[in-house]
Amino acid sequence: MKFAITHPMHSHPYNPELVTGAGIARVAAAAETAGFDGFGFTDHPAPSQRWLESGGHDALDPFVAMGFAAAHTTTLRLIPNIVVLPYRNPFIVAKAGATLDLVSGGRFTLAVGVGYLKREFAALGVDFDDRAALFEESLQVIRDIWTTDDVTVDGKHFTAQGITAHPRPVSVPHPPIWIGGNTAAARTRVAAHGQGWCPFRAPAMLAQTARTAALESLADLAAGIGDLRRRLEEAGRDPSTVDVTFTNHAGGTPGADDFDADAFLEGVAQLTELGVTWVQVGVPGDSLAHALEAIEQFGADVIARR
Repeated sequence: MKFAITHPMHSHPYNPELVTGAGIARVAAAAETAGFDGFGFTDHPAPSQRWLESGGHDALDPFVAMGFAAAHTTTLRLIPNIVVLPYRNPFIVAKAGATLDLVSGGRFTLAVGVGYLKREFAALGVDFDDRAALFEESLQVIRDIWTTDDVTVDGKHFTAQGITAHPRPVSVPHPPIWIGGNTAAARTRVAAHGQGWCPFRAPAMLAQTARTAALESLADLAAGIGDLRRRLEEAGRDPSTVDVTFTNHAGGTPGADDFDADAFLEGVAQLTELGVTWVQVGVPGDSLAHALEAIEQFGADVIARR
């Protein structure tokens, strides 16, 4: 099992210590020292005030911030959580991803999702109702431009003639692509394009807000993983080569006074049995000191004992 964290900007307003260069560098370096395998940032370039006041959170640009983190680490994999792919032209995403993969020595994973915030889509001039089709087309464009010269695209949303974008990523054949979402459509996209699936725990009300399928229990997760494996096999792919990420609620929240490392490890064992390969770990964002303390403690109490 591998462990990843997202930079702990969980709220609006955020703690200003977390958005300085020094703060980002210290969190990333602490995660690497503690034995974490992945580190990333969320993606909200234009959130609405209403969403922020209803429990949303502020965000940095994930590509810029991951580039800064890359300069202060050597082994930590850079995994956004997650890039909303329809927000951006795929050639721009491909260039940003290739650059990040290059400067980090092949440590970039492109984790992407369809998105769900209507006002954010509107602010960015993107047709909300067309986001699934945009997502599908963008995935193909990114893979092509990362692996092929003289690329021609004649799609519904993107048209390009004879494009060659160098330097290419150093990862071969290209950086892994992880696809978020709880739906069967998301798993179909993984089978066609991805090297990882990123479902998330979503009770019915949250699932309705996030415009995805409910996923409330480990039984639901097991069913989703079984469905993913079937789709991969039908596509002629080996399911063991595709990662699955999830959160672990057993044992409570790292950094909390009542966090139980033994119970957390028992939860990790259950997830491993189901086929999860990465656990997304939440750390506190109320202060830089608390975040660093929680990361160090989690490394000693959980990662060192995995």
